[in-house]
Amino acid sequence: QVQLVESGGGLVQAGSSLRLSCVASGRTFNDAAMAWFRQALGKEREFVAGISWNGGATKYADSVKGRFDISRNNRENAVYLRLTNLKPEDTAVYYCAADLHTEGPYYTGSLCPSAYAYWGQGTQVTVSS
Repeated sequence: QVQLVESGGGLVQAGSSLRLSCVASGRTFNDAAMAWFRQALGKEREFVAGISWNGGATKYADSVKGRFDISRNNRENAVYLRLTNLKPEDTAVYYCAADLHTEGPYYTGSLCPSAYAYWGQGTQVTVSS
């Protein structure tokens, strides 16, 4: 059974930092672009950050650029998201996902959730002001 399991969320104050982890099991995702999405209460799921299969390229939503950092460790079949200078508007459930489309070594994943074949269950991040 293929699983993506996120961890690292929590309740923090504005300006704090968190590191989210996503560990895959059941198959390797070393050949897949990976991404983090988030979904706030009452809002649609939105792209946060993506990383190419080899880690050589990354992409960020404008709202998190300069504050969040995505990375991966293919030996551990894991992807990470470092969140810094958190704001109340970052409050959401954060999901990792795998995009199996083969679009080249610099493909950082689709911005569209429907393109992703595998999803984790999510981890809650709550930022208080």
